[in-house]
Amino acid sequence: MEKCKARIDSIYNGSAVDGKGLRCVVFFTGCNMRCGFCHNPETWTEKGREVTLDEVVSKIKRYKSYIKNGGVTLSGGEPFLQAEFCKQLIQELHLENISVIIETNGLICDNDLIKLCDGVRLDVKNQEREVDKRVFGFLDACQNFDKYVTMTNVLVPSLNDTTEKLDSLKKLKNSYSCIKEVKFLAFRKLCESKYERLNMPFPYEKYEEGSKADLEKAYAYMNL
Repeated sequence: MEKCKARIDSIYNGSAVDGKGLRCVVFFTGCNMRCGFCHNPETWTEKGREVTLDEVVSKIKRYKSYIKNGGVTLSGGEPFLQAEFCKQLIQELHLENISVIIETNGLICDNDLIKLCDGVRLDVKNQEREVDKRVFGFLDACQNFDKYVTMTNVLVPSLNDTTEKLDSLKKLKNSYSCIKEVKFLAFRKLCESKYERLNMPFPYEKYEEGSKADLEKAYAYMNL
């Protein structure tokens, strides 16, 4: 296991928002997108630290009893950019009876990695453009491997909460039976300090934060 390495930002234990139950989250560095609402811009520009497979597995195993009703979430950044490490990590964690899901933008389709994981949190981006067609290929693979997909979407008032934008998500959900859940996430500006630290402009500064009412309206439109 020592030879397999990856670059990560951090490992966080105790998340209740990155999948079912309490979870240990591995935040990988590197991303193939630059979303204006991203809460982890440090994963774009900072190399993070190099870790071995053995190091990550050993750390997660210490939390095994704590996450027994949840599991591990591979997030980032974009985990599919370090697919080989993720494959080996999932295999090792499965030997410990620890389930693993992947949080991704769905623009990279690695069939072997999709087949290995226990589920997917697919964050569909429709804030500044239409849903990228590569997501369809990713979902085709999830469908073929019968993976449980939770589709997430960051809802930004006046930007992607329109009927047209919600229609695109509704059509996507209705086209794939593997999408079992849809979760809207209200846009927040808690990450502004990170952009300041990195000396980067915050692209979504001009937008209002999302509210509970915005989420309820979106769920109602989606008939959820």
